[in-house]
Amino acid sequence: MSQESFTTYLKYETLEDMLKVILYSAQSALGLTPMLYHINYNNQQILFIQTGAVGAVTIHFIIQDTRPSKKFIELRRLTGEFQFAERIGTDTQSLYIPIVKLEKSTLKFPI
Repeated sequence: MSQESFTTYLKYETLEDMLKVILYSAQSALGLTPMLYHINYNNQQILFIQTGAVGAVTIHFIIQDTRPSKKFIELRRLTGEFQFAERIGTDTQSLYIPIVKLEKSTLKFPI
């Protein structure tokens, strides 16, 4: 019996909405923080995260006008506010999420 793989794509209107997925995941019982990836895909700047397990993967993404200018996003746990940052800070109430720049991916974004 072969195991079929399913990928679901969720496109967000704003980066703030997509970051809520990271905030929710970090506050879950497992406390996992998904990675935030950046890729230039068909001349479009895409930020995305991947959630789920083998066999059922969800890609959360947003198309940005420009590539990220800094290396991290500082995401405040209590308010959900965020800002781009050059490095990890000292605010214990914030998550510092690295923006991982990809050169290639096998993902086929539905854009």
